[in-house]
Amino acid sequence: MKKSFTVHDLPLSERPRERLLKHGAEALSVQELIALILGRGIKDESVIVTAQKLLSHFGNPKNLAAASMEELKGIKGIGPAKAAQIKAAFELGKRLDDSRDESPKATLKSPEDAIKSVKNRLKGKKKEHFLAISLDTRNHVINTHTISIGSLDSSMAHPREVF
Repeated sequence: MKKSFTVHDLPLSERPRERLLKHGAEALSVQELIALILGRGIKDESVIVTAQKLLSHFGNPKNLAAASMEELKGIKGIGPAKAAQIKAAFELGKRLDDSRDESPKATLKSPEDAIKSVKNRLKGKKKEHFLAISLDTRNHVINTHTISIGSLDSSMAHPREVF
């Protein structure tokens, strides 16, 4: 006797992959997007149920993205491979977001401009980060370097690392 439904029990028009192909990713719920990332469920549990467990446990996609591998693996049905898939998907989204915000020749005219240039890079970080922004003679950003990653409220950096 089956204890849980699977995606194959759904009509074709209601399956996440088919809905994505027909209507686009925007038409899917967060739960369905996570189910597609995970790919398959576990014995007696649909991937959709596993995705719902993740959302219920972490509350929202932002908390899910910030979860550690260990926290993810604490959910039934999420092992090292699925935890890695989730972390990789969120990291890819973060990098895409970062690449949209970094224009190669951004000009920094004030401290506020410097904050704007690194804001997305630091969004969601739980540790202190010490960054150095390299500028050319016209204050165009050349590159942003991570000098040190510290603890919750401090970051140690030796002057030699900065220079």
